[in-house]
Amino acid sequence: MVPGTEAWPPASNESFVPGRHEVEDPDLRSSQKHRLAGQEPASNTLLSKIGDEIVVVNELLNKFELEIQYLEQTNTSLKELCDSLEEDYKDVEHLQENIPAHLPQVKVTQSLASESNLDPAEPIKVEESAPTKKPPKEQRSIKEMLFITMDEFNGVPAYMKSRLTYCQINDVIKEINKAVVSKYKIVHQPKASLNSVNRNLYHRFINEETKDTKGHYFIVEADIKEFTTLKADKRFFMILNILRHCRRLSEVRGGGLTRYVIA
Repeated sequence: MVPGTEAWPPASNESFVPGRHEVEDPDLRSSQKHRLAGQEPASNTLLSKIGDEIVVVNELLNKFELEIQYLEQTNTSLKELCDSLEEDYKDVEHLQENIPAHLPQVKVTQSLASESNLDPAEPIKVEESAPTKKPPKEQRSIKEMLFITMDEFNGVPAYMKSRLTYCQINDVIKEINKAVVSKYKIVHQPKASLNSVNRNLYHRFINEETKDTKGHYFIVEADIKEFTTLKADKRFFMILNILRHCRRLSEVRGGGLTRYVIA
């Protein structure tokens, strides 16, 4: 081989790898390390701020969730209250439209009405009282049956009242009281003042009394027919059974008669 013409790269046992024999620059590596080291504190600060903001956002989301739950509960409670008030309003309307006839009516006397219109600044005029008249003879009071209450009606067994209503029972009580008052008005009158019809009734009333009814007010089926429009039918006797259950009357039997004694 001619000198100077040797093959390149020189023959060797190792194969040639491009760049393997290049020398690394130490200054370049050092500058890269310094640049990365300078960026690391700023990145940590940014990440820390992002973490803090995530925590704050998470707390706000929790508060919003609790507030939404509270508003949902409040909304549910308001709906239930509204439904309850609506039912109460319907009940009041129903009661107003269906006031039982047997309830006493409140009457405002003229004297009370005039007193309420008095001017407190004006002096009250005292009127001279008229000469006292001899009071009329005191009339004997007649015991009447008390109306049943709603609690008592609800306490009556279902088999006993069947389809009877609260008002129907008290309507019968009203008619029974009418018969009692009519009967004992005749009994309490002087016998000489009675006409022939009432005198006959008077004798019947006296003959129907027994030692068990002495001092008590009672009626019989004939009095119901005489003084009321009630019919002594199955419904009537069902109501009498309820009145016995509510301790409004008791029965005294004898001489082929059933006497209904006002309790």
